[in-house]
Amino acid sequence: MRKLIFSLLFFSLIGANGQTLKKCAVRDLKDPKYGVKYSPYFAKKSEVFLKNGANTIFEEKLLRIPIVVHIIHNNSSGTIGGKENGNISDEQVFSQIKVLNEDYRRQFGTLGYNTSPVGSDMNIEFFLANFDPDGKPSSGINRIYSPKASFDVFKDNFNLSNLSYWDSNRYLNIWVTSLKDDFLGYAEFPTGEYDGLELDETDEKIDGVMIDHHAFGKKIGTANNGVYTDGRTLTHEIGHWLGGLIHTWGDDYCGDDFCNDTPPTESANLTTICVPKYSNCKGQKTLNMIENFMDYTVDSCMNIFTQDQKNRTRAILEISKRRKRLLTFAEFNLPQTEQLVVKVLENPSSTDNIQFQVLLNAFGDFDYQIFDNFGRKILSESYTDTPSRLIQISKNSLGKGIYHLKVKSGNEMIFKKLISL
Repeated sequence: MRKLIFSLLFFSLIGANGQTLKKCAVRDLKDPKYGVKYSPYFAKKSEVFLKNGANTIFEEKLLRIPIVVHIIHNNSSGTIGGKENGNISDEQVFSQIKVLNEDYRRQFGTLGYNTSPVGSDMNIEFFLANFDPDGKPSSGINRIYSPKASFDVFKDNFNLSNLSYWDSNRYLNIWVTSLKDDFLGYAEFPTGEYDGLELDETDEKIDGVMIDHHAFGKKIGTANNGVYTDGRTLTHEIGHWLGGLIHTWGDDYCGDDFCNDTPPTESANLTTICVPKYSNCKGQKTLNMIENFMDYTVDSCMNIFTQDQKNRTRAILEISKRRKRLLTFAEFNLPQTEQLVVKVLENPSSTDNIQFQVLLNAFGDFDYQIFDNFGRKILSESYTDTPSRLIQISKNSLGKGIYHLKVKSGNEMIFKKLISL
């Protein structure tokens, strides 16, 4: 099995004051240190989603992603909010979550809406985590003081993580701070293993997104001056982080982003206003999709993810172990336990389903079996690499009677009685 190292880091870089535009800081894809296998990697992903995207378990399901925002600031007084205060207000955080949901849900009446025939509702929503990794109630916002005035996107990712981090198998970590050299954002890509292609996992401690506080939120607090203050930097970076989406120009002259419904593009749109731009790739003049969230357009111009970008994202979630874990955790949001615990809810149940919780220590494997009073196996199912989860069984599949549930995880085994009326 070939082993490819994929540690490319993608960044959006624009002058934080909105007046000066600098070149985008992207790792040199031709530098073998950072993975000359970049194109085959995405080509392989493209092949997978084109063939199997319609059959993924994430195809049309609404996906909800828990976010933890780590505000890393150097305000020793602890004052929250105000001009040029990196210890931004809760309201600035809330405004950013609102923008994400407008953009990823293509919400009518917002800047995230479009009428393009290839435009897509990504059917993804984001929310601030309401429980911390220990199960304690949380606002999903951590405020951490650091005397360091700014952080280098190339060198300080572990420094930020060491200041504040939640398990990236369960949460999307977003570090909001002051970034050096006018960088606005950075995101790690998902990794996976399939069909003979093995990729090194990103270190879980840095798997997330870094955003400069001047570009975090919409027209509020420190994100209130310039053309990158509508919250679209995070929309863009999460496109990288969640679905491995790449820039519309494929990070090369007339490069390939492996989405058929985004037109060929020579390069990034680096203007500070939203104006049409054309490309001439392979002798054919085409209008760029400068409205796409994966371009470098100004915030007010962005309003579209395409159907192919949605399909790619859904397919990548099938093969990225850590992203799949996070989504499963978010779906059930149940606590971890030191040992296997099984809780039958409302027995007998007054609903159409019998429900029980299987609580595990982190992510694990388990199977359950249901037997009737004669010892005959009626139902069984197995789960692998799953967090604690809720199991629902229709009463119609059992019929009335008393049944016996057996749950096994590793060397642990638990028996429970089920009553179906």
